[in-house]
Amino acid sequence: MKVGISLIIVAVLAIAISRRIRLSPRYDRVPRKLTQWNSMDKGIDPTEDQT
Repeated sequence: MKVGISLIIVAVLAIAISRRIRLSPRYDRVPRKLTQWNSMDKGIDPTEDQT
């Protein structure tokens, strides 16, 4: 009984802490700058002239 209650308390604390802590922006999976390599993911053909 006491073990179950303490596990619930630990789980609630872990969830509350994980919501407050954010990862560093360096782990962000969205590229900051559009390059030729990732422009094709957006449907942009890098071989076309954009002038």
